[in-house]
Amino acid sequence: MLLEAASSCEIQVDVYCFMPDHLHLLVTSEGSDVRNFVRAYKQASGFWFRRATAGQLWQKSYCDHVVRSDEDMERIGEYILDNPVRAGLCDRWEEHPFSWSRWHVEP
Repeated sequence: MLLEAASSCEIQVDVYCFMPDHLHLLVTSEGSDVRNFVRAYKQASGFWFRRATAGQLWQKSYCDHVVRSDEDMERIGEYILDNPVRAGLCDRWEEHPFSWSRWHVEP
């Protein structure tokens, strides 16, 4: 659902890390509205979750931050990937099955 929403909104997902109670995303937009992407993803996944569990998946708002340079992107991506390590969920981010980075894809 994440990649489908990104594709339909012309957003590139650079890094994601699903944690037990929140999600970290790093995305790139070449003029597309990131708010539309977030809305589409939260709507699709929230609808699925509500049907499967009768519960609510997302809070109404979210926090965002604009990254200004490519150097910062990779540094922030590494910080995001290390979240499960800092939370004690794994020893290395690569062990966390719910993390991915475009900079760490095998050729």
